[in-house]
Amino acid sequence: MKRLIFTLALTMIFGATFAQKFAHVDTEYILGKIPAYQQAQTKLDNYSKQWQTEVEGKFKELDEMYKKYQAEADILPEATKTKRENEIIAKEKEAKELQKKYFGNDGELAKKRQELIKPIQDNVYNALKSVATEAGYDYIFDKVTGDIIYASEKYDESDVVLKKIIK
Repeated sequence: MKRLIFTLALTMIFGATFAQKFAHVDTEYILGKIPAYQQAQTKLDNYSKQWQTEVEGKFKELDEMYKKYQAEADILPEATKTKRENEIIAKEKEAKELQKKYFGNDGELAKKRQELIKPIQDNVYNALKSVATEAGYDYIFDKVTGDIIYASEKYDESDVVLKKIIK
């Protein structure tokens, strides 16, 4: 009896699975073959290097200030020590703010990535959606990340779940 139920369950699962069409793509490969993406990535790398050099310069200045302070701390009057410590703290804050300005979540690099890369990614997604619709795919996976990058709306059960929650 258990064997029959198990066989029926497997048949139902495989039957439902085979009724759906799946595909996968390699987004890294696709993006790597698009010249505009390569150019945008080169621009981003150049911005990043330029900004990283600037940030490293600020931290180098900070490090030099701190080493000089440590070397002289024993002979400095208390008022001068306090002043130098405050200068070091201010310089550290300045360096961290610059780093955040360029590399933070809403920093310049993120903005440039949005400006340069997002339109290309949108174009790839629109082409992918078109291919999925024309070929009748229900799901397309990115084989690099394993993410579902296209899902047919006919399998979206979000409203059904929402109705169960909000009765």
